Amino acid sequence: MPAPETVFRYSDSRPSLGHVNLMVDTFIANASADDLRSIVRNLLATGPPGTAAAFTSAARSRLRQTTSKSLPNTYQLFRRNNVDGLAVALPHLHDVLTRARSLYGAGLGFGSLKILASIVRATIGLRWEDEGDMADILAVIDADIGQAIQSSKEEIEADRVLDLSSARETRDTLRRAVQESMVDVKAWGGEFPFERASASLEHWKF
Repeated sequence: MPAPETVFRYSDSRPSLGHVNLMVDTFIANASADDLRSIVRNLLATGPPGTAAAFTSAARSRLRQTTSKSLPNTYQLFRRNNVDGLAVALPHLHDVLTRARSLYGAGLGFGSLKILASIVRATIGLRWEDEGDMADILAVIDADIGQAIQSSKEEIEADRVLDLSSARETRDTLRRAVQESMVDVKAWGGEFPFERASASLEHWKF
């Protein structure tokens, strides 16, 4: 007598909450970062309603667990060139910006503002040419601040900010850093790199 046929259905084989199918987990552990990015984007674009919200919720939970490390000392982000004394960015700046972008991209805008404030403050006392790699990097950081502010506003609107007083202090810390940068750059006759951030912060009330 032949063995009974076994039919696997998606609805019957879903893993229990908190577990990932062994084969899927094996794929995740061995897939390239580019493959995973493509798959996640496709899943979020084509998945059922609620997929994106579940994803960002899981992302926020993960980031809260992994971003508790203290920020690096500011000297690790920039240094003065030995030839002309102008500032250049160090490789570690990329890692810090990646952390900030992960936070505001997942809806943790205020967490990213703390990091971006430390980057702005790290530029105080440095000099750079109006055109060049350093100026380009600072322009990108200015845009990052704008996106982080938008993420923070959405964080408030979604009622995910539990301590408004702390959130205001984070905003004000960034505002002070931007204002101090403006004064510093004006003193040496440079072109202020955080104009958009300054305008956004000036009109941001909550």
